[in-house]
Amino acid sequence: MPKKVDHEQRRTRIAEALWGIAASRGLEAVSMREVATAAGMSIGLVQHYFASKDEMLLYATVLLRDRLSERLRHGLAGMESAAPRDVLRALLVTLLPLDAEARTETLVGVAVFIRALNDETLAARYREGQTRLAAAVAGCLQGLTTDPGTAADTLLALVDGLASGLLLGHHTPEHAISILDRQISQMTESSVRLTE
Repeated sequence: MPKKVDHEQRRTRIAEALWGIAASRGLEAVSMREVATAAGMSIGLVQHYFASKDEMLLYATVLLRDRLSERLRHGLAGMESAAPRDVLRALLVTLLPLDAEARTETLVGVAVFIRALNDETLAARYREGQTRLAAAVAGCLQGLTTDPGTAADTLLALVDGLASGLLLGHHTPEHAISILDRQISQMTESSVRLTE
């Protein structure tokens, strides 16, 4: 009986090989041959699943988005009855590269962002993801601040900066989280004072 091939598993393996190269050397270093070697496959097999580097990259960004969504679901698990501020904090902390897996995903995200500056397809996908993320954060901020949209953009900009600091070793995880906590407190406490 012929062995059943899990095509989605192979695509994932190829995308993860691309991530490894992008995280360590940037997207410029990504080639079909490099990815095939990193995935332990023949270049012909990689080309069977992806006709070009761009097609492979687009799939890798979809997988990256799915992994981020999964990380967020995991980070927010069991918080259905938590206070909105606690949910907001958990969501934002989950976006930080605090472990090896999140670090790799963040490095790949940075590499994709740089590529998106000159690639409209990737730029559109990046903007869509950012819009969805900002809406989720703004939803957590309802009732905590007078302008949830601006507060969400501010907090996400802070998270981006903290993520860069973590990647460069400028911040420790504890310091990054304390900065984030301070900003959340300032935003939500000033809003409470304004409504009193």
